[in-house]
Amino acid sequence: MTRIAVTEAESAILAALWRHGPLSFASLIEAVKADNAWGDATIKTLLGRLMRKGAVCSERDDGRQRYHPAIDRRTYVDGEIQALTDRLFAGDRAALRAFLDGA
Repeated sequence: MTRIAVTEAESAILAALWRHGPLSFASLIEAVKADNAWGDATIKTLLGRLMRKGAVCSERDDGRQRYHPAIDRRTYVDGEIQALTDRLFAGDRAALRAFLDGA
């Protein structure tokens, strides 16, 4: 799977969905606001970006729109670790491990 670049702010939306499962927009706002002092418009903007990137999908459930992550947390974390490894250790995960073991 191709890595989907997600900003730190966007990752807060994904984190809420990974923690709580599929959520209505109102429930998603509530979950995100529990950890961030953001307005509804900011959350809506971040959600829209994630949907355009293919990281979040929506579907109708009982007449309500519900949002869910299109990528699982493990895949996301692995992609972030690989991006860090590529940037700092020329893609060598053993070098990253050795660095962390020595830290």
